[in-house]
Amino acid sequence: MSTRSNVAPSTLPVDLVDGGVVVEYLDGRETFYNGVPEPVEASVKSPPGKEVHVLVTDPDGVEGIMTYINDRNTHEDILEATGVGRVMLEATDEEELFPGVTVETEGYSVRVTVDHSLVDGRVFVFAEDEMSEHAYELVDSK
Repeated sequence: MSTRSNVAPSTLPVDLVDGGVVVEYLDGRETFYNGVPEPVEASVKSPPGKEVHVLVTDPDGVEGIMTYINDRNTHEDILEATGVGRVMLEATDEEELFPGVTVETEGYSVRVTVDHSLVDGRVFVFAEDEMSEHAYELVDSK
């Protein structure tokens, strides 16, 4: 198995539709995150062992950056061609994905935390595997 590294994300078109979120990759393909994201205040911890994707959008929700957390399956060339970023975390790491958005590992889970005073847009977290999908929007507690 080859070593995976961090990959910087590009800005991608986003469409918030009834029933989910659509992200268009740089290569023209789209992915649909099924389900209206559940509003969660300030922080969310993914279920253990899920693939975690974090989407930070502009205030209007029409474009954003998508980052995969601890993705060990996707080759760097594919991420770069699609515009998706990747952050690899060790067992006790914490990293800032975007000003005001941090990710950290907690066992086999990932915690995403938002400081809304630093983030103008919206923050979505998708946690999924072949068994289930979870969608969250981190909202301000005001």
